[in-house]
Amino acid sequence: MFVSSRTDLLIDGVSCPARSGNSFRRHNPLDGSVATEAAAAAPADAVRAVEAAQAALPGWAVLGPNARRALLNKAADALAARSADLIAAMQEETGATKAWAGFNIHLATGMIREAAALTTQVTGQVIPSDKPGCLAMAVREPAGVVLGMAPWNAPVILGVRAIATPLACGNTVVLKASEICPRTHALIGTAFLEAGLPPGVVNVITNDLADAPAVVDAMIAHPAVRRVNFTGSTRVGRIIAELCGKHLKPVLLELGGKAPFIVLDDADLGEAVKAAAFGAFMNQGQICMSTERIIVLDSVADAFMAQFSGKAATLAAGDPREGTSPLGAVVDLQAARHVRDLVADAVQKGGKVAAGGDGAGVLMPATVIDHVTPDMRLYREESFGPVVAVIRVKDEAAAIAAANDSEYGLSSAIFSRNIPRALALARNIRSGICHINGPTVHDEPQMPFGGVKASGYGRFGGQAGIAEFTDLRWITIETQPGHFPI
Repeated sequence: MFVSSRTDLLIDGVSCPARSGNSFRRHNPLDGSVATEAAAAAPADAVRAVEAAQAALPGWAVLGPNARRALLNKAADALAARSADLIAAMQEETGATKAWAGFNIHLATGMIREAAALTTQVTGQVIPSDKPGCLAMAVREPAGVVLGMAPWNAPVILGVRAIATPLACGNTVVLKASEICPRTHALIGTAFLEAGLPPGVVNVITNDLADAPAVVDAMIAHPAVRRVNFTGSTRVGRIIAELCGKHLKPVLLELGGKAPFIVLDDADLGEAVKAAAFGAFMNQGQICMSTERIIVLDSVADAFMAQFSGKAATLAAGDPREGTSPLGAVVDLQAARHVRDLVADAVQKGGKVAAGGDGAGVLMPATVIDHVTPDMRLYREESFGPVVAVIRVKDEAAAIAAANDSEYGLSSAIFSRNIPRALALARNIRSGICHINGPTVHDEPQMPFGGVKASGYGRFGGQAGIAEFTDLRWITIETQPGHFPI
């Protein structure tokens, strides 16, 4: 199927260029060819999108829950029908493998269907009142226009996540696409439009990187925007949080990570190796939940490393368009340089390369650095690439101390055959997510997904998502004549 590389804005149900006529180009990270030419929105275009969402809000908010459910299920079907387009866009814009792109579509359609199921779960409660004849209720209502900002690394999953639950709750949405994958994100908006959602309910803005600060500021400042959700780096997340604080806008932030993976002395090493390899190297390590630090007890470290380094050595990187390698490309040469700099610093300070190495250009093999210590950059800095640090510790107390020795707190994992022991340790790890005998990379639409510390705050998914994208109001009805002191 031919996929046009031209991407326009989606405003009020219409695909249109930026009013200035300006556009920008996203290049394929592998060969430098033009992957997409996208409309470059200015602040005025972004405001038009917000105003379209504002105009569509009253009709969408009062639409019955089952009507919203039906349209969302149609959107899931429409997204699945666009699979070939989405896979091609992800491969060309981000260097993703076909398997990763396909998984994105699979999970994203599940997220839309889960959101569809939530439409009848936006509930409140009746609260006993001490006032005679007073019926007191807590009622959840749509917050208003929601601004969602999604990144490039899992673009279909995270683009859909920024849209689906807000829609289920009766809000309308403006999605600000990533500058790295504008076509992928625009295709999501197209799928919702094809499903029959009313014009203005979902809008998509693409912009050149240089214009991003002004475009984002214009949308956050707009009075109609009542909620903001952002997934991306902690550095940019701090900027978004400051802007939202200035305008008193609630914001949900899912930011960076440095996920620890603890291997205790009673772990099933075979299972730990499989999970660690998946968690560290899936999508070339470009996942917020990626296993960045393997913390292993000294007593089993050699045995674990013998298996793990062998597994990593089988994970070669290749051109994702050929489909012959488990790893594809990292997103650009800057990302590759960052990973190589972290590895070089670690080796210079005593780290040992147990598997992998430099690679070529944006193709980097799975790399394992053993004997990582706190003075190395790899110990603390998020790599967001196909490299993992192995940290050896003497006991479980040292393992928990190392796990918590990070500004981040998104995902984590513990491997042990003793479940009560592992559960006790899990309660002491400061992270939003912890998996016992499972990988750090794990997401399901109905789960409360989010982090603590520099990994952000707020939760996507299920009932937690409903709380994020609605206002809780107290409403009373007096059923008896009033009695007042004056």
